[in-house]
Parts: sequence; C-alpha cells; structure tokens
Amino acid sequence: MRQYLDALQFIMDHGVDKPNRTGIETRGVFGMQQRYNLADGFPAVTTKKLAMRSLSAELLWFISGSSDNRELEALGSKIWRANAEAPYWKPKARFEGDLGRVYGVQWRHWQKSDGTQVDQLAQIIERIKTDPNDRRLIVTAWNPGELDQMALPPCHMFFQFYVADGKLSLQMYQRSCDMFLGVPFNIASYALLLSMVAQVTDLEPGEFVHTLGDAHIYHNHFDQVREQLEREPKPLPTLWLNPKVKQIEDFTMEDIELHAYESYPAIKAPMAV
Repeated sequence: MRQYLDALQFIMDHGVDKPNRTGIETRGVFGMQQRYNLADGFPAVTTKKLAMRSLSAELLWFISGSSDNRELEALGSKIWRANAEAPYWKPKARFEGDLGRVYGVQWRHWQKSDGTQVDQLAQIIERIKTDPNDRRLIVTAWNPGELDQMALPPCHMFFQFYVADGKLSLQMYQRSCDMFLGVPFNIASYALLLSMVAQVTDLEPGEFVHTLGDAHIYHNHFDQVREQLEREPKPLPTLWLNPKVKQIEDFTMEDIELHAYESYPAIKAPMAV
C-alpha cells in the first residue's frame, strides 16, 4: 500500500486548498492513479485498521441491488446512516431507511425510458464469459436523470473490466475521493468485487486500477494523515473466498475472509456529510 501513502504525501505537499459543499476545506489534486496487483496480496491498508466486515457488507448490499439502509445495517454496517438521516434527504425518502436510486440500484435496476430495467452487473458477468475481449465491459452508477433521487450522488462512478492471459482486471473511476476515510475502503471494496467476479467467471484476479478525479484530504484530517504517514506498512494479507460460490448473488458474509491481516490501530476522524 505504498502507492496510497505516496498519494497522501503528494497531496499534503502539492495540493490546492479549496472550499466545498460540506463547509470543511480540503486540500486536493485533480487526476491521480494507483495500480494494485492482486498477485502481490490483497490491498488492505495496514497503516491503520481496515473495517473489512463493514466494506464486505456494503459490497454485498450493492450486489443485491438494494436501496434500503436497514438491510445494510442488518449485515453489520452503519456507514450509510448519516446519509439516510441527512436533513436534505429525509423529506425525499420513500420509506424509513430509503437511500434512493444509489449504487446497487443502478448496478442491478437501471431504468430505461420504456419502463424496463437493465441488470448491468449480470449482463457484464455474462459478457466476460462469452466475449472476454469486449471493450464495453462497463458498469456505471452515474445516472444524470436520477441524481436528484439519490441520498448521495455516486463518488465511485463507473468501472470497466479487462481480460488478458486468463486474468481479470478492473479499473474504477472515482470523481470525489476522501483520501483518508473513504479511499482505503474503496480500494479494498473494488479489489473484493474484482476477486468475486473473477471467481464466478473462472478467471484469476489481475490488477485493480484506481483512477481518481478530485483526490482530497479534509483539513480536519491533517493530523490523522500525518500520524498515518509515520507508520511503516506491514505485509499485505490474502483474501479467501468460498470456492463453492459460483454466482455473484450467492456470496454471503461467511464466504469472505482476510487471512494474515496485521495492521496498526485505527485512527478516528469525523466524516464530512
């Protein structure tokens, strides 16, 4: 995870300070990219503790196509509660816990103009199996016609798969990147998604390529970032997925484990909403 730490240092040294909608200034740069070869280990940050169960729960919730925060919390993650309860969103919510047409809904239930829906994730998995050289292996959560129906417009907007030499790689574009709190979570989440899709398509996981748009550090995270940068990364863990799972919808929390994960203690910081 040296790539991630180097990005933090670069932003601290060269970033531009700007205001934003949260009222807490950020220091950031526009346009960065890191590559994580999963053959080197699973890219779980070790310079602070990664909430692996929480991110696994969120990813399973995305895959399910749900918009219900209560279902996510039943899996053991409360990371969307602040968005579900945000004053600007609650009047729009259709039911208690509703987050609107967020990530998983777009992945599995993209609404077409004729009233039918597109299951993007299922279609892409089938195309990986039948036409692995296709250059259109893309899933998008950025739906301009429905942004006002989302508790939070998607930060990780779209991702593309690529198959070569029996390996499946994934590149994700993230428009807004909270480098301290969110990005370690996003890296591990998409590395997990890549590994799961590779398993159900009988491929080996290759690289996760993370392309970042507005990569920023909140000013009230500076002390935490400095503390993290003083820590030397530990060896990467390995990911275990239950080999019996052959369909993306069949993964459960019990089918996902990190082995030999060692990290420094967690570093707490407030989340800007």
